[in-house]
Amino acid sequence: MKALVGILAISFSCGVFGAGGEIPEPLGVPHPGPTNDAPYAPQPIVQGGIVIPLYPADSPQLNPDRVREAEQYNLSKSVPGRINSIVNIHNPSIEVHKVDGGINTGAAVILAAGGGHNTLNVGSESADFVPYFFQYGVSTIILRNRLRRDGYNVQSNAVHDAFQAIRLVRAHAKEWNIDPNKIGIMGFSAGAELAAPAAIFFEEFEKENNSGPLKDVSARPDFVAMIYPGPSPFAKGATPEIPANTPPAFITCGGSGDRGHAIWADEYFRAMLDARVPNVEMHIYGNARHPGEVMPDGSHMAAGLSYRNGIPFGTWQDRFMDWFRDLGFLQKPGVETRAAKENSGATNKGK
Repeated sequence: MKALVGILAISFSCGVFGAGGEIPEPLGVPHPGPTNDAPYAPQPIVQGGIVIPLYPADSPQLNPDRVREAEQYNLSKSVPGRINSIVNIHNPSIEVHKVDGGINTGAAVILAAGGGHNTLNVGSESADFVPYFFQYGVSTIILRNRLRRDGYNVQSNAVHDAFQAIRLVRAHAKEWNIDPNKIGIMGFSAGAELAAPAAIFFEEFEKENNSGPLKDVSARPDFVAMIYPGPSPFAKGATPEIPANTPPAFITCGGSGDRGHAIWADEYFRAMLDARVPNVEMHIYGNARHPGEVMPDGSHMAAGLSYRNGIPFGTWQDRFMDWFRDLGFLQKPGVETRAAKENSGATNKGK
């Protein structure tokens, strides 16, 4: 799927939340317009994507002094039009790539790219997954969350963006032919620092955000995936409460070659194991490094969706799909998953 060429960083006016407080309508592929006082309108990074800002223009979540600033795109030098990463995100959004027709399973994966909270690596850790998940009938949602480098806090801003994305996708589930009980989040490295809190703090988020058009929409993900994850809420010996309906998790990482991230992966896994959360699966690979680091042969470890010259770590995405299928997420829309059956109080029906 060819990436959108010639991205323009130009603002234009668009009404997001109506005056009546209704759930926002999705934007079509944005057209450039004159600069004005409206928040910056994010452009799709993959052709055909539908972009929806996470918050209304007057939301207290947005920084009024910076919300009009254009995002900055780092383009690939080898692939024309490909966006490798994004910074300067002040109007966070989701980009929707839905699956229609007979292959649609109703499942949707929200992708939270990594980048150390200094950039968002949306090329290898988001855009590349659109065609990959499409072949399995899974809709892809690319999250553009706020970054620490731009003055935002990971816990109070970026994690909030992840929860808001889950709610927004679930609010539009019927319209997009998505099963409201098959919506989850996959985080890479720093993006996993959004996915892990989403798995255990959803009740707190709902209590603290109990007004507005999305107040009755569940923020609980139906599954989470943490790929070479950053620190989880269980790092440094922390012991947050684990809800009875904590969703199943898929975790993968390199081993001794990526020791720090492997320890963080293991901390989350052990906490879930001790709490008897069902269907938590972890794969630690011996021959692996963190993306960008040098391998013994002198090559650099690839990020995201890559078969990595045939080493076992290059098959983690296939292991994820095995796990996903086993839990029933690839069944037809509306069929209860095994994940839901085996997880106490897991349903998000009607929300």
